[in-house]
Amino acid sequence: MRLKGLGLAIDDFGTGYSSLEALQRMPFSTIKIDRVFVAARTQSDDLLAIVRSIVELAQALGLATIAEDVEDAAIADRLADMGVGGLQGYLFSPPLPVEAFVAWLTERAHQ
Repeated sequence: MRLKGLGLAIDDFGTGYSSLEALQRMPFSTIKIDRVFVAARTQSDDLLAIVRSIVELAQALGLATIAEDVEDAAIADRLADMGVGGLQGYLFSPPLPVEAFVAWLTERAHQ
């Protein structure tokens, strides 16, 4: 897949079945930081330290990072300052069906 320009992301990193072992054995290109560590309602110094560590690990392994469940601009700015490369969440848009997403994307491309 990588030879064809496609990447593979490990979703919900830091919880469930995502693990450091998975990073070692699979050719991931992106780590998606689980919402548990990102959501505004759960921000704490400990969680921010975990996010910083995940970003540093990803950078050391040459992987991109995406933070899930970004709900407000303050958290988006904090994550960007930490080096998180991509953000997703309700700050930008709720989940959309394909047709609505294409319309949403097209509208922003013409702004």
